[in-house]
Order: sequence, then structure tokens, then C-alpha cells
Amino acid sequence: MRHKVYVASSWRNGYYPEVVAKLREAGHDVYDFRNPPSGDPGFKWSSVSEDYMVWTPEQYRDMLRHPKAERQFHNDIVAMEACDVCVLVLPCGRSAHTEAGWFAGKGKKVLAYIPERQEPELMYKLFSTVCCSIEELINELNKD
Repeated sequence: MRHKVYVASSWRNGYYPEVVAKLREAGHDVYDFRNPPSGDPGFKWSSVSEDYMVWTPEQYRDMLRHPKAERQFHNDIVAMEACDVCVLVLPCGRSAHTEAGWFAGKGKKVLAYIPERQEPELMYKLFSTVCCSIEELINELNKD
């Protein structure tokens, strides 16, 4: 079965490009937040302001309404609604975990892909399964 897959991860994750490529090679329709279909460049807070790491909580809240943040949020939420599976690629941060939690809360399948040693996390039991290799990940997707 061909799935529409939302890959949730981090810009810093070195496994991300391989996961996107391998899932596409396996015949799945994959949303790539680094290269959204809208043609926008993938979103980074540094494209909003170089000093984003020193924002106050109030500045951060205000910048969530910045046009670039609004545009990428729209790209991502539309893709999330359209996808039936989320692949959470570790290591990653808060946004990716928020996205995976959203999928789980919607009753959609979430596969956590953990290709290297990570601190154990009990609440990953909310997800459909944990995969430890790209082959295992593809096999899990192809089961349906």
C-alpha cells in the first residue's frame, strides 16, 4: 500500500535526507519540510531574525505571527492533514515531537525511527511502533 508520509525531524538530523529518499524509492508519497511543494524554502527561525536565540518569550510569541512562520506553518499543517502516517526520525526536537503527538492524537499511525542510541522514552508507547533500521521502517509501512 502506498502511504502519504509526513517525516517529522530536525534540520540538524543527518538521517533525514536518506529517510525521505528511501521512503520515496519504496513508492510512498513523502512530505519534505525542507523542500515543501509550495516552492518556499524550508523554514528556519534564522530567516526571520538572526537573533532568534535571544528572543524574550514575548518576542517569540509575536514572531509566531511573522509571515514566514505563518506560511511554513500553513505548509506543514496542510501536509499533516493530508498524510496518513508520520515517521518521527530521531534525534529531533520539540516541533517534531509535537507533530508526532498531533498524529497520534488524531489516531494516525506514527512510526518512531531510532537509528542510533537515544535516551529511552516511555511515552513512545503511544506510537504504532519503534523501528531501528531503514529496512524495518519500510517493512512496517509496507505491511498495510
